[in-house]
Amino acid sequence: MRSLSFLYMEFLAMLMLILFQCLIFGSATAAVVHAGNGDGVQPLSKVAIHKAVYAVHENASVKAHPLVLGTKGGDSDWVTVEVDCPKPSEDDWIAVFSPANFNSTICQPSDDMEESPYICSAPIKYTYANDSNAEYKKTGKALLKLQLINQRENFSFALFSGGISDPKLVAVSNVVSFANPKAPLYPRLSQGKSWNEMTVTWTSGYNIIEAVPFVEWGMEGESQTRSPAGTLTFHQNDMCAPPARTVGWRDPGFIHTGFLKELWPNSVYTYKLGHKLVNGSYVWSKSYSFKSSPYPGQDSLQRVVIFGDMGKAERDGSNEYKNYQPGSLNTTDQLIKDLKNIDIVFHIGDITYANGYISQWDQFTSQVEPIASTVPYMIASGNHERDTPNSGSFYDGNDSGGECGVLAETMFYVPAENRAKFWYSTDYGMFHFCIADSEHDWRQGSEQYKFIEKCLASADRRKQPWLIFVAHRVLGYSSSYWKDGSFGEPMGRESLQGLWQKYKVDIAFFGHVHNYERTCPVYQGQCMDTEKSHYSGTVNGTINVVVGGGGSHLSGFGPTQTSWSLYKDSDFGFVKLTAFNHSSLLFEYKKSSDGNVYDSFTISRDYRDVLACVHDGCDPTTLAS
Repeated sequence: MRSLSFLYMEFLAMLMLILFQCLIFGSATAAVVHAGNGDGVQPLSKVAIHKAVYAVHENASVKAHPLVLGTKGGDSDWVTVEVDCPKPSEDDWIAVFSPANFNSTICQPSDDMEESPYICSAPIKYTYANDSNAEYKKTGKALLKLQLINQRENFSFALFSGGISDPKLVAVSNVVSFANPKAPLYPRLSQGKSWNEMTVTWTSGYNIIEAVPFVEWGMEGESQTRSPAGTLTFHQNDMCAPPARTVGWRDPGFIHTGFLKELWPNSVYTYKLGHKLVNGSYVWSKSYSFKSSPYPGQDSLQRVVIFGDMGKAERDGSNEYKNYQPGSLNTTDQLIKDLKNIDIVFHIGDITYANGYISQWDQFTSQVEPIASTVPYMIASGNHERDTPNSGSFYDGNDSGGECGVLAETMFYVPAENRAKFWYSTDYGMFHFCIADSEHDWRQGSEQYKFIEKCLASADRRKQPWLIFVAHRVLGYSSSYWKDGSFGEPMGRESLQGLWQKYKVDIAFFGHVHNYERTCPVYQGQCMDTEKSHYSGTVNGTINVVVGGGGSHLSGFGPTQTSWSLYKDSDFGFVKLTAFNHSSLLFEYKKSSDGNVYDSFTISRDYRDVLACVHDGCDPTTLAS
């Protein structure tokens, strides 16, 4: 096999692509059967692509159409894949590869193979052939419908036998591609470093040598201006470990960020993404709009959505994603449905669960584009973004699959001083948010601890009465996060709850645990208030909320009944905060399945209640006159 010509190897790679595509649909059927809690394993990691062998059958074929996608200007399209296999089996599968034409000579040798693998790049998705035709094993024919998004490269489909653990390449399809594969796509809004600044980040196939990126924007109905955008990318050697550094690698294209400054408060702006080519012509995205942030302290209706651990899913049912992130699409669709009643979104870690398979980040930004292009989509760093051994993360696992924070730091903008240290503060009207990075040291005396205290202390509670702390891992209280009689991260709670109490943090939000739980206002393991749903006057502790049911496989609860836990739900959902004014806040937990409210409480208080003395949270006084 090693003596095959370069062209022959390319043909082999194409065949493997087709087989992966068959696998995608087969997986979908299994997903329907097993949908629910999910298995928590990245589907692409199940594919032993480095073990693939050449078994092309001259009478097997895979055909894909249309050849050109997105002819009507869309950034996604459906492809029909026809499979004809003379020796079908129930574990035949189809893989989608992009780029369609890949060179196996760049593969790195695997420890369990004497020779370099034929294919060193994982497919971007897959399905089983019999998902579309229950009679496939008898007829050898399948007709698959797969949805593709524009990911800057062309696509091919490969038919494999042997299942995903022992793949044998049988046939490869023709190539299909988008009309403009380099188009600017998937804008993500974020708060800038000042209240009147909005940033727009997007992805394209244009290097700055080919085209100059910019944003054309302005108030709705008024003249537009143009702001330049910066361009970043990263390379395979920027990854810290497999699979991101090996089979999971895929070129990310170019990530651009424009800064829209000196915005008027509460105003609707329109914008579109542009690239000026070297020949003087322009490439444009479609038009979008957003509403600018209110002035800090402004008394108006302000609505915030918070959740963690959502991940992505495939609308065509491929990749077994109903088993991996079974609630992801429901959460996404509920937010889109209610988008007119949402002002800002916080996705507090475990963003895509790509786990080192880089192609999945494009697919995630495509999934959330209706949300992220309209309201600020603020993220926090989780273990599945950051953790890689010997990379500086506080936890030494490889939950990021070797990404070591590079993808999250580049694909999304956050107003941090150093995005490699993913902690930051941001204001939205009457809210002040302190976003911690649970994957870096947060213990007392650390650099991040000093930031957290400075962030909490900087809140002007007369203007911004609602003080919110956010982190991915449960640095506070969770009945699920139980081990050896401790809950959450004991060191985190010991280090930080003193700060929450001192600065009278209203609510501390966490993800990581894939369910929903709300505590009483708690301090040092004790409820500081007997009320459960209508808090008035001084709230003597911080309400801890786990909201990690954004979409990934669900978590149960620990064996101990805790006195500080008021509401538990092992289901998919998110939280919505509504500030009506400086004195009234509504908290709602909604399920992703129907968007209905299943838990809620209110806080009603005056400014003097915020200033009032609480246990371990009293300002010093003097007897001097």
